[in-house]
Amino acid sequence: MTWELEYLPEVQADLEALDNSVRQPVIKGIKKVRKNPVSKEEGGYGTPLGSKDGTNLTGLFKIKFLKYGIRVVYKLEYQDTAMKIIIISARADNKVYHEAGTKRTKHKL
Repeated sequence: MTWELEYLPEVQADLEALDNSVRQPVIKGIKKVRKNPVSKEEGGYGTPLGSKDGTNLTGLFKIKFLKYGIRVVYKLEYQDTAMKIIIISARADNKVYHEAGTKRTKHKL
């Protein structure tokens, strides 16, 4: 089953900030993961997040693009079968996870 894909409004700017040679593989990877975004323990592609440097990200998942140093953080909305992209950013000393926590609070996710 393919999940609906939703982006927070700020994610468009995240995508535009990426070089095109990075943007295309990231979009392709997101589309692949949306086919089965649940955790790896459940047979999916998602890696569950917990707490990162004091930021509670429990219930969120990440996709790692190791070659590019990019992380995508998302939340699953089980009732709507929606995969909601919260942030796309470089890992940079866990900055992406702090920003994900801030956006989670801002958007009440």
